[in-house]
Amino acid sequence: MKQVEVTILGQGYILGCPDGGEVLLASAVAAVDREMSAIRDGGKVKARERIAVLAALNLAYQLADRPLPLPVSTGSGDNADSVDLDRLIRKLDAAIGDDGHLL
Repeated sequence: MKQVEVTILGQGYILGCPDGGEVLLASAVAAVDREMSAIRDGGKVKARERIAVLAALNLAYQLADRPLPLPVSTGSGDNADSVDLDRLIRKLDAAIGDDGHLL
């Protein structure tokens, strides 16, 4: 894990970053900085701690409000990220046993 120096709301931070995660970390830092700057520039909140909490809540809300993409199996097995829904349903049915089936 490497250390990366970033700036958020004019203050420097040194953050741990997994190898290959620099682009994702830079994107996250930019989002936090943008959100905190917008709250500060709104003029109603001045305390850094309150700005940070409000920014965190705003970003968490934005993430929670996004619809989650459902993985779909192509049936070909070519896509390592695809999920075989029939296999999962069979596993769940086996776990449920005689209590009932999902589908």
